[in-house]
Amino acid sequence: MHVNSRRARVEKDLLGVVHVHVNKPALEGRANKAVVEMLAEYFEVGKSQVDIVAGHKSKRKVVEVIY
Repeated sequence: MHVNSRRARVEKDLLGVVHVHVNKPALEGRANKAVVEMLAEYFEVGKSQVDIVAGHKSKRKVVEVIY
């Protein structure tokens, strides 16, 4: 997760790791909420189907997406 980016986007690198760039600050869960919303749109699922499993206060997160 990359916070305070100029442009919000989701990218996948050569190793298959998904990088989420959000334009929200990492305050009061705003960035985490933006990550969930962006991943839901990226994977074309509802926001309730995306859950941050680990790393709530870290840049590295483990996210579960339920199809």
